[in-house]
Amino acid sequence: MKNCKETSNNKVFTFTERQSKLTLLNKDEVSSTKVHVDGCAISDNGVKCDYLHLVEDKNLEIYIELKGQDLRQAMKQIERTISILGSKKQQQKLKSYIICSRSPLASTEIQQYDRTFRKHYNCQLIIKSSPFTDSY
Repeated sequence: MKNCKETSNNKVFTFTERQSKLTLLNKDEVSSTKVHVDGCAISDNGVKCDYLHLVEDKNLEIYIELKGQDLRQAMKQIERTISILGSKKQQQKLKSYIICSRSPLASTEIQQYDRTFRKHYNCQLIIKSSPFTDSY
């Protein structure tokens, strides 16, 4: 990979693109790596998510797509990124965030997507409107 990674124990990691913003709070200040995926870690013409955030001490991979409102496209981007960059370790925890500038779907559709992601990728899917803050 080119210089696509930034590793630190910062307490706050912010991910922004256009009108979408996700803030992740690193409550234990463990070493974490922010990976720029789109155009860096994966530079082909296929779909991919914007960021991957790795927290090795917690066996955690966080996939991040910052979107306007096209949720279906965001799902495809995260799925392909997991298939290319995802760890194959059994104990690895996967979490995906889709942060939309406008609320994308009814909650029943979001629940259906979440079930699909859990079944196929053992990955928790979180879909929220921007700005959104969470912690790990």
